[in-house]
Amino acid sequence: MQRAKGFEAALKRCVNQHHRAFSAQPNYAHHHHDDPQDLVMVEGRTKSRAAILNRPSALNALNTAMVSRLKRLYESWEDNPDIGFVLMKGNGRAFCSGADAVTLFQLVNQGKVEECRKFFETLYKFVYIQGTYLKPHVAILDGITMGGGAGISLPGMFRVVTDKTVFCNPEAQIGFHPDAGASYYLSRLPGYLGEYLALTGDKLNGVEMIACGLATHYVLNARLAMVEERVGKLVTDEPSVIKASLAEYGDLVNLDQKSILAKLEGIDRCFSHDTVEEIIDALEKEAADSYDEWCTTALKKLKEASPLSLKVSLRSIREGRFESLHQCLAREYRISLNGISKRVSSDFCEGVWARLVEKDFAPKWDPPSLKEVSKDMVDCYFSPLPEVEPELELPTASREPFM
Repeated sequence: MQRAKGFEAALKRCVNQHHRAFSAQPNYAHHHHDDPQDLVMVEGRTKSRAAILNRPSALNALNTAMVSRLKRLYESWEDNPDIGFVLMKGNGRAFCSGADAVTLFQLVNQGKVEECRKFFETLYKFVYIQGTYLKPHVAILDGITMGGGAGISLPGMFRVVTDKTVFCNPEAQIGFHPDAGASYYLSRLPGYLGEYLALTGDKLNGVEMIACGLATHYVLNARLAMVEERVGKLVTDEPSVIKASLAEYGDLVNLDQKSILAKLEGIDRCFSHDTVEEIIDALEKEAADSYDEWCTTALKKLKEASPLSLKVSLRSIREGRFESLHQCLAREYRISLNGISKRVSSDFCEGVWARLVEKDFAPKWDPPSLKEVSKDMVDCYFSPLPEVEPELELPTASREPFM
């Protein structure tokens, strides 16, 4: 197989590092440094707190201990009248590479489905807290920000990106679906950009995130220390004051003409269709008519993804367009649990194995083609969970009393 360039290579590097962190330590979970206090560190300031994701060897990939600690910290900070606002950042060269897929894969294979369920439940509950947080929130998305990493940060008030930010939702490529609130934030992007990002797993840089509204402030990585120092000294709970401080160090951004965002008309022509098959037909037509490289790349990405995941992901984003954050999370929770249960397919385990563990990058998807993915299979992912698995319960009555 030819070596894929750019993003694939970067993803391989992330993933290799990610996996090395595991293979080096077979009993990863039992190591002393996996103490939740070490995994999410806290910096106290006069009027604010910072949560620092601290698992740099695994690109700050999220496990249950990390999300449980984040949830506890955020709940206590929200109740503390001395804290005006909260900040989140990552240690090392990633903000957060998303959920720790390799650990989830290992748990599924060991039959520890309850532990996986607990992970998704805790993660989604935290995303919901973030999306309904009563205090201003600043997320510094410096470096790799994938999947669940975007989920725990994008629902907050301020999202600062840099020249080192790389954002993507590559879940369909590992036989999963964009989750942790992705069907909410992707479905609200301009036109059909969300469908494009969900199905191709293509990446955006910081400038592109500003341009499409995913981020609020752009700061060069070289100036981050100054920004953090400035924001750390603020004694306020006033969003406008925080916003002004972040803007002080902001840099002007110009979208590169080669950016995928310059292709929005073409994306809308192709990705507005009702089915994945029609999207692929439209892309093939577009590629033939325009000889535009983005179409060919998109087609290649779609052909690498799990056919079942593509159909599930498209439907999830489409439903997300008309749903609130809590409705999106409740639906994604069903899809995730149905997805790891292997009721319909083992694509999640197959995808993680092929891309992150064995790394032969040749997953054997089941079913192997789009035409073999029936409507019933897709419906199964969206259907209520069996009695033994409770649905996701979110505290909407207490957190959204005016909705």
